[in-house]
Amino acid sequence: MTKTTDLTRGPLWKQIFLFSLPLMLSNLLQVLFNMSDIAVVGRFAGSQALGAVGSTTTLVALFTGFLIGMGCGVNVLTARFFGARKDKDLSETVHTSFLVCLAAGVLILCFGLLFAQSLLQILHTKGELIDGAVLYLRIYFLGMPALALYNFGNAVFSAVGDTKKPLYILLSAGILNVILNLFFVIVCRLNVAGVALASVISQYGSALLITAALFRRKSEPYGLRLSDLRPTAHKVKNILALSLPSGIQYAIFQIANLFIQAGVNSFDAVVVEGNAAAANADGLVYDVMAAFYTACSSFIGQNCGARKKDRVLKSYGISLAYSFGFGAFLGLSLAAFGRAFLSLFAADPAVIDAGMHRLVIMGFSYAVSAFMDASIAASRGLGKSLIPTVIVILGSCVFRVVWVYTIFAFFGTITSLYLLYVFSWSLTAVAEMLYLARCFREQLDRLS
Repeated sequence: MTKTTDLTRGPLWKQIFLFSLPLMLSNLLQVLFNMSDIAVVGRFAGSQALGAVGSTTTLVALFTGFLIGMGCGVNVLTARFFGARKDKDLSETVHTSFLVCLAAGVLILCFGLLFAQSLLQILHTKGELIDGAVLYLRIYFLGMPALALYNFGNAVFSAVGDTKKPLYILLSAGILNVILNLFFVIVCRLNVAGVALASVISQYGSALLITAALFRRKSEPYGLRLSDLRPTAHKVKNILALSLPSGIQYAIFQIANLFIQAGVNSFDAVVVEGNAAAANADGLVYDVMAAFYTACSSFIGQNCGARKKDRVLKSYGISLAYSFGFGAFLGLSLAAFGRAFLSLFAADPAVIDAGMHRLVIMGFSYAVSAFMDASIAASRGLGKSLIPTVIVILGSCVFRVVWVYTIFAFFGTITSLYLLYVFSWSLTAVAEMLYLARCFREQLDRLS
């Protein structure tokens, strides 16, 4: 039985929340399972292993973020054709996207294996941490093709309104990841290599399950069929036009964060380890908020395809309200109860103190990012991906690098480094919202 949802009718406040809830749970599970890597290493392999894995966080987020962004482009195109009931275009998009995303995963795998050590050296990774960091990173990169396929499948199911299937698949893979983490680290004593290997195995498990689910839907226009697995030239162009800027947009934050990580690495090992522990909160908050960004793109994409202009603008406003509210609640909760959170990853009181410094500043800042990311998601849902990416490059990447070499270089404190986030989010949000207002006017005129 086909489990899809028509996003072009019904009460939007309720629909967007119910649509986002499985996505939110999926994202939370993914973050929690990723945290298990850090928690198991920190608890059972020691602070040096924790620092080694933590030193790779920005690089891992850069490449996984690129693949998530690619999936967002696939989501928009799939939702648009699904909403417009263009079955041929929908089928060609899905089959071409499968091959494009798989190719991206393989390319990242090759790049990571070749340049893992060089990238970590550029980040000035501590000498006592770099061997473990290189080992973790090279093993983790082996799972990139699987991660690409999971994000592809997640994008397709979300675009047609089925957000529960990816949740069940991620739950299964995540439980496997936790079990393997404990087995490889505690029983086999593989430490850093163990948590990386557990991640790779679980990633291939999730990719296999979600791909198999799409093949089982072969009677549907969005289902996979072996006979149709070939690239369609004009669809490759369309997919890359949306997915590449979207992928770069996700990755660009992490490119800028490489400079931030280099700044963190200029402090002692306690600060590095505290930052690594506290940075786990970023994924927790961002990925809950990201559920509403996916909803925003999916709802706007389907309603644009169905030419329902009144629901397009409302979808943006409601998604923004939800993401801001959840970001504020989670951020303030972490600021208030951060020590209990950090104790999951570290036992050293000095490391926890260093982590709290970051959590308090970030806890009051997370909600601000909703204005930026919801606007980007809405522009993407309208089919605009290039200009939002340029704005992100200028407002986040370039601005952050300038901040590191001016404000941080002048004050030289970890506080001045952490404040960079909220200032870059605010600047980028203003520009993204102005561009979105223009896109809405143009799009609504065409739908009239």
